[in-house]
Amino acid sequence: MTNSEQQLPRTVVPGGIVDPVQSARAELKAALAAIEVKGNVPRRLEKASQRAAVKARAFADRNPVGAIAAAIGLAAVAGSLVWVIARALSR
Repeated sequence: MTNSEQQLPRTVVPGGIVDPVQSARAELKAALAAIEVKGNVPRRLEKASQRAAVKARAFADRNPVGAIAAAIGLAAVAGSLVWVIARALSR
């Protein structure tokens, strides 16, 4: 394997495969990897939450007052949402 082939994502079929059997296997392997990546919702949510946490930390470092205001705003929205749901269920 060359260095450029090692850097390819799992969902990419490497080029230069001449044998049709090897080509079909490589395509199947890439298709299964793509299905796993798309279908693994918990892993995708974990990665998205990690990206959001990194962005939130960077925002808080750049603008601490804005981060506090955003946290208060999110808490108010979450509290309001809980209140609306609780009120709707109690009726």
